[in-house]
Amino acid sequence: MKVPLLDLQPQLKSIESELKAAVTEVLESTQYVLGPKVEALESAIAEYTGTAHAIGVSSGTDALLASLMALDIGPGDVVVTTPYSFFATAGAIARLHAQPAFVDIDPDTYNMDPGALRDWFAANTDKRDRVKAILPVHLFGQCADMDPIVKIAQDYEVPIIEDAAQAVGAVYPSAAGAKKAGSMGAMGCFSFFPTKNLGGIGDGGMVVTNDAELAEKVRRLRNHGMEPKYHHAMIGGNFRLDPIQAAVLLVKLPHLERWHAMRRENAAYYDERFDVEGLKKPSLAYGRDRHIYNQYVVAVSGRRDELRAHLNEQEVGHEVYYPVPLHLQECFKDLGYAQGDFTNSENAAASTLALPIYPELTRAMQDYVVEKIAAFYQGAVAARSS
Repeated sequence: MKVPLLDLQPQLKSIESELKAAVTEVLESTQYVLGPKVEALESAIAEYTGTAHAIGVSSGTDALLASLMALDIGPGDVVVTTPYSFFATAGAIARLHAQPAFVDIDPDTYNMDPGALRDWFAANTDKRDRVKAILPVHLFGQCADMDPIVKIAQDYEVPIIEDAAQAVGAVYPSAAGAKKAGSMGAMGCFSFFPTKNLGGIGDGGMVVTNDAELAEKVRRLRNHGMEPKYHHAMIGGNFRLDPIQAAVLLVKLPHLERWHAMRRENAAYYDERFDVEGLKKPSLAYGRDRHIYNQYVVAVSGRRDELRAHLNEQEVGHEVYYPVPLHLQECFKDLGYAQGDFTNSENAAASTLALPIYPELTRAMQDYVVEKIAAFYQGAVAARSS
């Protein structure tokens, strides 16, 4: 049996006629930049996330970049985030010649550790005045612990930008009531990369906010800072969401909660079947119904490369997110970090492994994944005993 990490064909087949009709409608309209499809998706995403405004942009990376630009972040400024994330989280900060400052993650959820964040502010009194944003990441489909992060941000009067690229629809049980990912900071950023739970047929992203002024600023920034036409009070970029992507996402959005539920069912089945010494299942900080399982990430104690080789032989798809933490990336060496500075992030980078979790995964395919991983560890035990 062959089990891919992700197979988009079953999803495509289930809605193919709708998708083709939606793309054809855009093609025939000849409105190929922004327009009614983008506006319709913005309204739908704002409603889905429980926010007042949504602004379609060209990618999740550009969502982060435009949000940082909307806060006038630039040279000499500091943005506090974590070193265990996709590169865009810190890359967008550095592109504006601001400085990423890292705090470690919680070892179970892999999200920003609020205690580490508070410790950073206590220890870095010389940098406090330069901090212009806190950028927590809702990694793998589960929200960071936002209530204490929000409290710290309020204490130091710093806005929050949520990197919710992997968490559209994830829910956080705030003391103020359940909140959707992206709705708890000054701005929230989403990616519609094809591998996401809500994925397009190319790049796409969205910024959501409850602040009308920030929303208007992001709208201008995504279109070269232009308002009215050919008048530029600010310098922006070409960050516009393609209407073909918007049309595709409008077809997919009504199916999203069902796809989330299917991923949760798959995760529950894995959790039930996995009984392997040395394998740590994903944590549930707030309950399964609040996790969207953009990835199903296990941690393995040692021999990960050997396990990966075994899974390759058995044709079981998998991926390492992320093998090199951001503070150890060569392009950030001037920040002065070293191995050992963020042990939880480094341990996660060295031990985690993502397994297939997409909605259309069959029980037979999951059984195959579990059996092949169990066989690897059983073989290792037998080898040690002989």
